[in-house]
Amino acid sequence: MTGTLVILRHGQSTWNLANLFTGWHDVPLTPQGEQEAIAAGRTMAEAGLRFDTSHTSLQTRAVVTHHLALAELGQVWLPVDRHWRLNERHYGALTGLDKKETAERHGADQVHLWRRSYDVPPPPVDPDDPEHPRNDERYRHLPPDVLPASECLRDVVARVLPYWYDSIAPQLLAGLDVLVTAHGNSLRALLKHLEGVADDDIPEVNIPTGAPRRYLFDDDLTVTSADYLGDPEAVAAAAAEVAAQAGGP
Repeated sequence: MTGTLVILRHGQSTWNLANLFTGWHDVPLTPQGEQEAIAAGRTMAEAGLRFDTSHTSLQTRAVVTHHLALAELGQVWLPVDRHWRLNERHYGALTGLDKKETAERHGADQVHLWRRSYDVPPPPVDPDDPEHPRNDERYRHLPPDVLPASECLRDVVARVLPYWYDSIAPQLLAGLDVLVTAHGNSLRALLKHLEGVADDDIPEVNIPTGAPRRYLFDDDLTVTSADYLGDPEAVAAAAAEVAAQAGGP
């Protein structure tokens, strides 16, 4: 039998709270974000979940969320693979900008296109910009041409899926139960693939922070069940909060 997969978006970060485009910029969790991570672990424990292995991105907000959730599960010892392919989408030249102010400056329609369209990336950062990943030591062993200066969701799908096929899917096929803690867009990319969401529909999909989503599969990794764990009203409210950022989806 195939294993169970749970995906978990990190808790609220300091730049989430400030309503800034974050992307690959590394920021910590807020106290609320830490509590969201702990609550996610409690929710998974109450659902009777135990994991055999796990994955995160290389970004602090996901790594700490992962650890706090596992601590609540009593599984801090769990094997963890951290990989850049699970990082958040790179927001290019929007990184660090206030979402609402950017919408006022460039127009809500343009920012909505940059932020939520499937195939239109924001303007890129220059290679010597501090926000370019080639200037971050955690990516120093990667070829510079694999590191993004800006990404749309289609780009994120293209980098997440090789990790799914090479690392996560084989574990599920081997019967292992897997936890993946990552980011709104890297998890939307995975959700799009797993649930067959159309390009035109994925912009309206919002993954709430701190809400574990559980997947069950048949023997060929076709999804047979997908659901958020926990209080449905709380999950819906958290998704609506994500959608309300920058005045729209």
